[in-house]
Amino acid sequence: MVILGFLCAALLGKQVAVSVSIPLVAPSTAVAVSPSLFSFSIEQDRWTDWAGSTSRNQFFFNTLDNLARLTGAPPHVRIGANSEDHTRFNAAIQATQLVFPAITTTVPYPEATNITVGDAFSQATQFLPPNTHVTWGLNLGQNNLTTAFLEAKSIVKAFSSSAMKNAGISLDAIEIGNEADLYRNNGARPSTYNITQYVRDWTTFATNVSSAAGISSTSSTKFWGCAFAGSSHSTSGFSPQSAFNQGLLKSTAGSFISTISQHHYSGSFCSGNGGLLQDLMTKSTIRGNLTAFKPDITATRALGLDYVFGETNSFSCHGAPGVSNAAGAALWGLDYALSGTQIGISRMFFHQGIGYKYNHIQPATLTRSILDGSNLPSPLPPHVQSTYYGAIIAAEAIGSSGSTRAVELSIDNIRIAGYAFYEGTKLVRAVFINSDAFLQGSATRATVHLDFNFSGSGTAPTTIGVKRLAIGHADDQSGLTWGGQTYETSDGRPSGSLVVQTGSVSAGVNITATEVVLLNFT
Repeated sequence: MVILGFLCAALLGKQVAVSVSIPLVAPSTAVAVSPSLFSFSIEQDRWTDWAGSTSRNQFFFNTLDNLARLTGAPPHVRIGANSEDHTRFNAAIQATQLVFPAITTTVPYPEATNITVGDAFSQATQFLPPNTHVTWGLNLGQNNLTTAFLEAKSIVKAFSSSAMKNAGISLDAIEIGNEADLYRNNGARPSTYNITQYVRDWTTFATNVSSAAGISSTSSTKFWGCAFAGSSHSTSGFSPQSAFNQGLLKSTAGSFISTISQHHYSGSFCSGNGGLLQDLMTKSTIRGNLTAFKPDITATRALGLDYVFGETNSFSCHGAPGVSNAAGAALWGLDYALSGTQIGISRMFFHQGIGYKYNHIQPATLTRSILDGSNLPSPLPPHVQSTYYGAIIAAEAIGSSGSTRAVELSIDNIRIAGYAFYEGTKLVRAVFINSDAFLQGSATRATVHLDFNFSGSGTAPTTIGVKRLAIGHADDQSGLTWGGQTYETSDGRPSGSLVVQTGSVSAGVNITATEVVLLNFT
């Protein structure tokens, strides 16, 4: 009867209780979390629409600067993706020349199939926030050494400019080629193309590019390696460990690789529904998607290399309509990024493109619907989408100490995820995510009550400040507030009165379906 009563309460939307144990001192399993955990991968073709061409795109700058103000460091930016393998250089042009395929209802904003750039293209990087770290992608797909060489010379020229140096904007790395494991499918290489041939191609290009870009054992600029769309997670096929076995790191140029990048999307689905949104948000699905990469991460870390998801997001096809752009995706992104830290992923570069459904930020005015390509009744100015709130919450949880560590908390509930954050060894904050999708048309909204107890030595906190991500429904596409404030503003800056509740630790905290709470302990 007790069990039956518990289940009925959950089904009827009434409150159920969950006990959460939080270590007072950072356990040995707590991992260092980068202030730039939430970083961004930008589709290369329309880079100047993001940064600005002759002057700064102030909206994009503001959205990155919001994160920098919370963590003390701006997000890292990768400029590349599919269109990096379609980019050519011509020193005689200033404005970017683009050729696009026809739009479709599935892909209303396709990538350009032909991109020609001049020096102004990479020089636009000067408009990013000060101290931004940048990775730039070069064309390997078209197998033209001259193109890669000229691009590299132009990029280094830009980063050597006084504007870039004065802003502290640095070229962290160059990435040669995007998703080479797909070359055999997209016509860039023969259908027999394999990892051995990739390593040979990469080494040839990297040897030339390192000369053009001045990359060496002592330079601050290094290479990213791999950038594969998928992985065999073994020593055969396309994977980091397979590339290592084929000698990727053994050449002089290969020794300049500092980071292994892999790409991952949670699935491929080009129309959306509520069930798909719940699947995306679900705690077990998120962890299952990530843990498949453990062999790759282990092999990479064993060689002393950094490991990132250099391109990631919810669903391919630029996102699933009504899912990737929905409020519930903010919870997915937050849990996904924080869960990734626990298995050795240092940064997540969430992919963005003009008009993509899964964007955190839409930095340019849109005239077509991102969902089906239909003409909008009036132009839609730059704005943030729901997933941006996940980035803001992560930034606030990480903080600006530069020494934050985090550990996932063991919670006996399939919908509740939690993370504790430590500055040095001291417990300072915790984030809890209720991934139960409360959808439009749902009759009741379930609530979970969190009771806290503390383990380890030290004085337990007695007071908490509680900040909430308020969401009407998981499938809403706007109207979110974080601590009473909205980022859905004309300039991307937060607006509204800040709301932080104060309470007793002993009283616990309620968290409703499709909600995030951030706790500050005192």
